[in-house]
Amino acid sequence: MNTRNALMVGMGILLMGGGLAVALLRPVMPLKAGPMAPADEFAQDRAPPKANIPPFDANRALKYLEEICAIGTRVSGSKGMEAQQKLLEKHFIAQGAKVTWQNFEGRQKSSRATTPMANLIASWHPDRAVRVIICAHYDTRPRADQETDRRKRQEPFLSANDGGSGAALMMEMARHLKELPCELGIDLVLFDGEEWVLESEDEYFHGSKHFASEYKKKKGAGKVRYRSAVLLDMIAGKTPAFPVEQNSWWQAAPLVEDIYGIAIELGATCFQPQKFSTTPVLDDHVPLGQAGIPAIDIIDFDYPHWHKVSDTPENCGPEGMNQVARVLLVWLQRAR
Repeated sequence: MNTRNALMVGMGILLMGGGLAVALLRPVMPLKAGPMAPADEFAQDRAPPKANIPPFDANRALKYLEEICAIGTRVSGSKGMEAQQKLLEKHFIAQGAKVTWQNFEGRQKSSRATTPMANLIASWHPDRAVRVIICAHYDTRPRADQETDRRKRQEPFLSANDGGSGAALMMEMARHLKELPCELGIDLVLFDGEEWVLESEDEYFHGSKHFASEYKKKKGAGKVRYRSAVLLDMIAGKTPAFPVEQNSWWQAAPLVEDIYGIAIELGATCFQPQKFSTTPVLDDHVPLGQAGIPAIDIIDFDYPHWHKVSDTPENCGPEGMNQVARVLLVWLQRAR
């Protein structure tokens, strides 16, 4: 069965209250198999080169997550976001990165005012034109819109997993990138404005849309060319699970196969290569794909504290970050 062809079905878009949007399959098609072959068959198809995995410290990554959350909420344009930006810039520079900022003004349909936003780009081997991206958003949603208690829906929240986990993983991963053998340039990108939604008609993904727009302007002008991108979203839950996100499969199936193949090889059981996400997810990887960058989303969309005041460090753990980082560190060494 050609799974990729079987998945090319119509989509209708349904916004789900913020930060992420999911698309309903129409018509619904039965999926008798996941997007990849069973692990034993996959192992027969390729003999991957060995790669050394640096000693990623997931417990230290969790400490970084706690340090980020100690700032408080990090809504776009806020003092908390400014404090986080200073923390991250200082850290990445200390780990040998060249840090650049993409500054822009966020605009919403519900307000005439604009909000200053900035994407952070931490680069290793900045002289290399061909590059890969590991990315996440680092802003927090203004309100806990998924709370079952209506009285809490207007409250701000820490977004420990949904916003903090990607940045925390990058802080620990950065400790290894200067010495990591990789033929391509590496950019860690943190998008602003993914969660900056005030009313139901407002738009999402301001940072990734701006990044994609700037990339398209420079594409073909002898500048940077991105080979691929991996988006991280909610990777530090207590019981993380990363099925294959459907939009990722449609727009970058070979990259899905590379990442999930490495997960099989390493025994990274949080990755679920024979299972699709229950719905396609609109996230920051979609604007990147639309700009011509093959991009996938590693996401635990069943995280029970999503957009709730309970999304705190106490409800996060190190194992998801550990497995994701180990897979990515191998992937970077094999990237060509």
